[in-house]
Amino acid sequence: MQARSLPFNLMNTHIEHALYNFRTNGGRYSRFGRYYNGDHDLAFATEKFANTFGALFREFALNLCPAVCDAIRDKLKVEGFSVSSSTVRERSSGAGGALTDVRAADTIWRRNRMDARAGEVHKEALTNGDAYVIVWPDTEGRAAIFPNAASSITVEYDEELPGKIVWAAKFWRTADKHTRLNLFYPDRIERYITKKPGEGVLPDVTHFVRVQSLKSKVQSDESSTIQKPKSEIQNPFGVVPVFHFANNASIGALGRSELEDVIPIQDGMNKSVLDMLVAMEFCSYRQRWAAGIEIQYDAEGNPQAPFRAGVDHLWITSNADARFGDFDTANLDQFLKVKDGFRIDMASVTGTPLYYLLPHGRGFASGEALRKAESRFLAKVHDRQTTFGQILADVMQFALRIEGRGEVSISTRWEDAARLTEKEELENLLLKKQIGLSTEQVLKEAGY
Repeated sequence: MQARSLPFNLMNTHIEHALYNFRTNGGRYSRFGRYYNGDHDLAFATEKFANTFGALFREFALNLCPAVCDAIRDKLKVEGFSVSSSTVRERSSGAGGALTDVRAADTIWRRNRMDARAGEVHKEALTNGDAYVIVWPDTEGRAAIFPNAASSITVEYDEELPGKIVWAAKFWRTADKHTRLNLFYPDRIERYITKKPGEGVLPDVTHFVRVQSLKSKVQSDESSTIQKPKSEIQNPFGVVPVFHFANNASIGALGRSELEDVIPIQDGMNKSVLDMLVAMEFCSYRQRWAAGIEIQYDAEGNPQAPFRAGVDHLWITSNADARFGDFDTANLDQFLKVKDGFRIDMASVTGTPLYYLLPHGRGFASGEALRKAESRFLAKVHDRQTTFGQILADVMQFALRIEGRGEVSISTRWEDAARLTEKEELENLLLKKQIGLSTEQVLKEAGY
């Protein structure tokens, strides 16, 4: 199939639109990433806190953002892939059949180290709301899977057919400080580069030119040539090779970060902890007072403290009417209650089980009580398994096409998010045996 180029003004429109998306979404993705990594905004820290602690707690944060994302990510474990019943019927009489398709998918998955990299994709999607995967043949013609950060790729969906990507763009910085940009279409991939190196903000559309396919002579005994990168690559597969993992998204829209509702609560928690540190500094020491004694003044008329506080200092006066006492220390329990209240709010807003957000040894449930407490959380996990599982299936179907397997309809198999403990599984098997299941079948289901 011959690649077909668009008019240059339309190509410029796509580049301009892509650059606009990169600039618009970059700040949002950066903020989510900062909060996940514990780099929080502390503009609400009081002047007294700054004067007291200086730079000691400049980067302080009681960071619970990773727990909200990782709680879901820990439940998203891909077990493998299975072929649909229609594919099994179609290939039942063919060479290798559907079983060979499954083995081919597993081989591609392991070869691209997706057991680990799939977790990276899930983390990116949960943290930033979006993640992307590019699938393309490697130098040997085998399917290669490339996970990409949300900030480096943008996609455009078909307005008439929501959910269908009509084109995509990716940008990155080269070692020599040029900006590269690729446009992905169903029939080709166009490659651009900035005319001059630069730093900082993304360049304007006028700074991009096509990557030229030039040849340069090499001085040697025999004449030879070096092929420069092509400005356009043919896409024989008829679909855009970019796959969008959108977390909790509407149809044909960008995803929504799990931290979107968490960040305001996280800021409130940080403030409560910082306020507690100030209170600890100024109010935890028991302040003394004295009354009925004569006050001395310096030459400028300023009152002088009659006593020095400390464990090695004794307060003595000759005035028989003098009285001494002390003030109670601040009750820091209120600060702890406020801090724990923010944990509860975070669990309520996100559906994360509370024990994920509490210190070890507090609030842990077990057995049936744990499953009831996790019901809303597990519903969210199952929703993400459905969404991400369909995109992963699309990725693997496209990878199988690259390797010549044709049209294969497959589905993603996930590890059970509410898996029973070994004791609970054995107890269930004993109950099955009591109602008539054979010993052989019970041992088989137990894995023996």
